[in-house]
Parts: sequence; C-alpha cells; structure tokens
Amino acid sequence: MMRFLLLLILPFLFTGLINKTKALVSGRKGASVFQPYFDFIKLLKKGIVISETTSFIFQIAPSINLACMILAGLLLCVFHFEGDFILFAYVLALGKFFTVIGAMDTGSSFEGMGASREVSYTSLVEPAFFIIISSICAIGHVYSFDSLFKILSFNHMTWVLIVILSVVALFLMILVEGSRTPVDDPTTHLELTMIHEVMVLDNSGVDLGFIFYANALKMLIFTTLIASILTPHSLWGYMVVLFIIAVLIGIIESITARLRLTHIIEYTFILITLALMVMALALLTMYETGAKGRKYDYFSNLPCATSPSFSVAKARRLPVAVHLLTSETDTTAKLGKAVFSSYAGVSSGGMI
Repeated sequence: MMRFLLLLILPFLFTGLINKTKALVSGRKGASVFQPYFDFIKLLKKGIVISETTSFIFQIAPSINLACMILAGLLLCVFHFEGDFILFAYVLALGKFFTVIGAMDTGSSFEGMGASREVSYTSLVEPAFFIIISSICAIGHVYSFDSLFKILSFNHMTWVLIVILSVVALFLMILVEGSRTPVDDPTTHLELTMIHEVMVLDNSGVDLGFIFYANALKMLIFTTLIASILTPHSLWGYMVVLFIIAVLIGIIESITARLRLTHIIEYTFILITLALMVMALALLTMYETGAKGRKYDYFSNLPCATSPSFSVAKARRLPVAVHLLTSETDTTAKLGKAVFSSYAGVSSGGMI
C-alpha cells in the first residue's frame, strides 16, 4: 500500500528529475525538481477552453485516462489475483483509447495524425509486454504480478539473463509509452514531428493538468514494474530504482536525437526481440527444472494439450499457438498457452 501511495505522489518528481538531469548535462542549472508540481497546480487554477466542434467525449477523456492510470497502479501495487496483468493491460488500453478518441473528436487533422501514430507504435509494444510478463509468470507458476516479486528467489542459472533482458525491455517501454526521446520529443513545437504532444493541443486548464499527470504516472507505473523485479520488498530500493531510471532517461535525452518516424518501427522491434529471448530462456528454465511431463492448469479453461478432451477447435482463437498447444512437450504447451491465450484476448485493440 505504501508503494501505491508513493506512486501517486512521485510522478511529477520523476519528471522533475529527468528535466534536472537534462539541464545539468547541458551545463545549465535548470529549474527545481519540484517545478512540475508548481506547473500542475497552476493548470488546476486555470479555466478550460472548449472548441465548439467537440462533443462530451473530449471533455471526459482526460479524466477517464487519469482514472485508468490510477486503477492500473492499484492492480500493480495492491490488488493481486490470477490474470491481473491482463486486466492491467486492458485498463491501460482503455485510457489510451479515450485519449485517442478525445484527440480525434476535435476534428483537427494534426491531432488525428498524432492519434494514428500513437496507436501504431504502442500496438507494437503490446506483444513484448505480454510475452515478458507471461514468461515470468510461467516460470514461477503464479499467473499474476506476484511472480515479479519472486523471480529473484529463483536459483536457476538463467534467471540473471531473464532479469536483465526484462528490465531492459521494460525500460525501452518507458521511452515509448512516456513519449520520450528517441521515440518522441516532449518539448517539440513542430506539429508534423509530434506524436503524443500533438494529441493534446486543444486541451487546457484542468484537463491539460490531468493529461500531464496521467502521462507521468504511466512512466512511473512501468518504473514500478522494474522495481518489482529488482527490489520487490524494499521502499528504499524502489526510490533508488526510480532515481536511477529518471537519471538514465535524462542522460539519453541529452545525448541522443529523436529518431525519424520511419525508424521508430525498427526501434519497437527491439522490444519484441528481447521479449522472445526472455521466452526462450523461460522455456529452457522450465525444461531443465523438471516441468516436462507435468499437467498444469492454465489461464483459460481450455484443457491441457495432452488431455483427451482437448480439441484444436477450442484453440480457434489462438491460431498462432495451435502447434504449441498440440506439441508433445507439455513445457512448451504451458508457456505457449500462458503467452498466447493472454495475448489473443487483447490483440484486437491497442495496449497501453
């Protein structure tokens, strides 16, 4: 519960640390790390300007997006149950959905362009997220975020590589979902190169404050995912991880340039590559720890691949995983069903 309270309090401190690091690297003193808090309070005191072309969707979108981020934080830090990371992804997807349709509701071609880019890039992050979390869950036989807290206690030789690859992939997700360099430039004023910022050009006052807070909260949520792997039970460790990641983001934004739009797709494929490496290591780990020959109860109610009641027709929603589910190695079926059954339920819409 304490980690959730910190999650609500620290988002603007996180962005303040990023801005402070960028200023120090460039040789400037920079604003205080608490400046984002002051900006947020100032926005809350301002009025809202609403275009006549918009509907009620534009007005409720920022509030729903913020509510979804808070609910995602609750699922990550407080409420854990089997399959919670699937609901976690759906909640983040709902917030993204309202942000996108809120931008399109303005009727602006620029905001429609930004919404299209946002959905295109984040949809490529979705498979990597599910593969990584599902692989970790499959190793620990606990299909919830509780598996993140237990991975460091796993004594197999591959756990170090799994942790490193998972942390690197989640860090890259922060840059994509937080609209940070090299994927996007949060300080740009060129509409043709914007991704996230162009979607909120028509927002002002309280709504704009909610959007800034929700975006900072989303970055902190993914940082909390990393902290849950590295320091699952230490608040001081959580603060250290938060500080290190904020500084790393600030350094990266100071020494790298924004990628061309055509190269961002290549960047996101790095996430999928890392995720597939994690899945391969998870398969190796389960095979060597004696998972072969066992029967497991998976996410869905589908029977085990070696069960007489199993039929390929029941796997119609998972065409990519049919071969895995019908293979002789029950270890492969276990991880295949864990990954693809969770992914198939969300693949119809954007994740985060």
